[in-house]
Amino acid sequence: MSAVSVIVSTYNQPDWLEKVLWGFNCQTYKDFQIVIADDGSKKETKELIEKIKEEVDYEIIHVWQEDNGFQKCEILNKAIVASTSDYIIMTDGDCIPREDFVHVHYLNKEDGTFISGGYYMLPMNISKAITKEDITKQNCFNINWLKEKGLPKTFKNNKLTAKGFISRLLNTFTPTNASWNGHNSSGWKKDILNVNGFDERMQYGGEDREFGERLFNFGLKSKQLRYSAVCVHLDHKRGYKTPEAIAKNMVIRKEVKQKKSVWTHYGITK
Repeated sequence: MSAVSVIVSTYNQPDWLEKVLWGFNCQTYKDFQIVIADDGSKKETKELIEKIKEEVDYEIIHVWQEDNGFQKCEILNKAIVASTSDYIIMTDGDCIPREDFVHVHYLNKEDGTFISGGYYMLPMNISKAITKEDITKQNCFNINWLKEKGLPKTFKNNKLTAKGFISRLLNTFTPTNASWNGHNSSGWKKDILNVNGFDERMQYGGEDREFGERLFNFGLKSKQLRYSAVCVHLDHKRGYKTPEAIAKNMVIRKEVKQKKSVWTHYGITK
């Protein structure tokens, strides 16, 4: 049994998923499995996974469901059940992890807490330009390499350049609260099961936050690692982001806050 299960969500983005899976093959900490939470991708994704299973040095479990619109919460719950480790990291199939990504989560795990990481958003031209070699050499985390490709200079660049004391300082003073972020968070499987996983009524927009709010209500604290647990986020369109879905999600989140709910009746256990 692996020490860590990494759940990677995906939907019809095999080119991006391949880059992410190569990123996990470069990890300095190796005792993990990957569980791909696939919300109904076509055969190209399955073919990619079958091919890459032969090329990487970690176990891959592919959990797939029929395409029935945006059902990310449902497939995440299925992936949680399929995972075999006591500790779970969750990320997305468009986020390439830096080589220390799993190790940082593993070292910082602590009873009674979950970890909230960050991401660095890349523009489309750089997202496309990243090759397997750039991932192996970690060029896509090298600020000078990214600037050569046209990356603008902003404060967010600290996410890629901060090390040691500076990254710990920025983690402490970042104005963003340490919520559960679907692209980069981790927690104990027992805690995830204790709140019954994700609320499957939730559509795109805040579904991960709602899950985190129930973890808080359960008594967990969160640990901010935005500048230590680093991944770069590849660009893509968001066709499933609708005002109706966001409004519906806000109603559910409001109720969770008011009732201080811990359990969802629309989660893993029905």
